[in-house]
Parts: sequence; C-alpha cells; structure tokens
Amino acid sequence: MAAEQRSGSDLLSPVVGLLRRHGKRLVPLVPLAWLGLFFLLPFAIVLKISLAQSVLSQPPYTPLFEMLDDGFVQFRLFLGNYAFLAEDSLYVSAYLNSLKVAAVSTALCLIVGYPMAYAIARANPSVRVVLLMMVVLPFWTSFLIRVYAWIGILKDEGLINNLLLWLGVIETPITMLNTGFAVYVGLVYSYLPFMVLPLYATLVRLDLTLLEAASDLGCRPARAFLSVTLPLSKPGIYAGALLVFIPSVGEFVIPDLLGGPDVLMIGQVLWNEFFSNRDWPLASAVAVALLGLLVGPLLYLQKVQDRRAEEEA
Repeated sequence: MAAEQRSGSDLLSPVVGLLRRHGKRLVPLVPLAWLGLFFLLPFAIVLKISLAQSVLSQPPYTPLFEMLDDGFVQFRLFLGNYAFLAEDSLYVSAYLNSLKVAAVSTALCLIVGYPMAYAIARANPSVRVVLLMMVVLPFWTSFLIRVYAWIGILKDEGLINNLLLWLGVIETPITMLNTGFAVYVGLVYSYLPFMVLPLYATLVRLDLTLLEAASDLGCRPARAFLSVTLPLSKPGIYAGALLVFIPSVGEFVIPDLLGGPDVLMIGQVLWNEFFSNRDWPLASAVAVALLGLLVGPLLYLQKVQDRRAEEEA
C-alpha cells in the first residue's frame, strides 16, 4: 500500500513542480480559455456566416471554402451583406435608434440610480443589507414575467389609467403601451440594478473624512458633492453606464412587448432576419456590425481612462 502511494506521489510530483514554477503564468489561461470557448469561437462562427450568401438549403448559407476536383481550395468571401447594411436606410435607422434609446435609458438609470446608491451607501449598516436586497430582489423573478407585468400596468385599462380615472385627473385613458415611453420605462426598470450596484460599491468605499475636510474649508454640501463625491464616484458611473448601455442596444424583448411599430431597434431586426426571413448571413452581418459599433468606442474610452489614470498617478 505504501509503495502504491509512493508511486502515485511520484507521478504527481512533475505536475506539482510545474504548477509551482509556472503557476502564475497558468492562472490567466483559465479566463482566456473561457473567453475563447464562449466568445471568440461563437463570434468566429457568426463572422464566417456573415461572409456567406443566403441559399435555400440546410444550412441556409453557402460554405466559406470548397475543395475543387484538382485539389485546390476555393475561398468565397461575400461582402454584399455589409454593403447592404450601409445602403439600406432601415438598418441604419435601426442602429441609430438603438443607440439613442440605449443612451437615453442609461442617462435615466443614472439620474434615478445615483440617489438610490448614495442613500444606500449612507444608510445604517443594519438597514443597508435590506435596501440592497430590495434592489436585487427583482432578479429572483423571471425577466419575461416582469416585462409582461408592465403590459398590465401601462395598457389603457391598466393600473395607472384606472387610478388616474378614479382620481378624476383624466377623462380618457392615456396611451402609454406600444410607445417609446413604455420602452424607456421597461429598460430603466429592468437595468436599474446594474447601475445602482456599481455606484453603491464605489460610494460605500468613499472616505468620509474628505467631506469633513471640505466642510471645514467652507464648502457647502452641494459644493462638496460636486467637488469630492461626484469625481470620486466616476469609476462606478462608468461601470454602471457600460452595464446598462451595452445590453440596452441589442435589447429585443422589451421593445417587442412594450414598443409599437414606430419603435424599431436592432434586436428586433436581428430576430426577424434570423427567424422570419431565414437570412442567416445578413443577420450575422447585423450582429457583427453591432459588435464593431460597440467595441470601437469602448476600447477608445478605456484608452482615455488609462491615460487619465497615468496622468493622475
């Protein structure tokens, strides 16, 4: 038995030695492998489909390369899908409208979420846990059910209109469902926790002695907030804005259920191309173009932040 244990330890000793020598270098391989498997590989597949042509077959697109009889490999790259996106005003307007809706929703989440995060960060520690639980609580319910609930709230016979009619504020129901207003309400409600939590994480670590020093130097509370609290909370603002803006651009469920025909976002276009028109290459081109539209500004913003951090250091 001892001999077997000794032989097993002898087999594991090279592995243990490798981990001791190169453990720090091997640690980044885990997230890199995760990103490669679940992001780069699917993106490569979508990119390959976007460079094909739509055909009535299974799969509904042409192969990227084909083996010829003489042994040569023929590559067929079709860029017409991307040219069609740039030429068709429908896709251009869908992209622009998605960016506008996402930007406005992010701004609204910041306006609503900052006071919430500030109040939670300054609350008594015993109450703080309860307040955070109330922010996270909606995640325990299905996203689809929560969006469907807003249909019953915003429709003509819904909760808001019935309450306003009962109070005598209005005489006829206000049309709120199937409008841009309903889309903004759904987006702000759904993604508000993604703004509150990063802001709270930043504000709760704020050194309160800085505010006391500002007060001793004659700063009023509003001036101290603008000069101390707001600049120091910029990392939370940036993180929350990205967490809200990125999923809002490609949102499909909320515009489809709460928005009307006048609210066209790129997520709806993507769905229609994939499942209604079965034009997989064009739909893949829409997805790749959307990713490029988001990644470019994000990389630039990250570069600006890194440069600013180096200057401050």
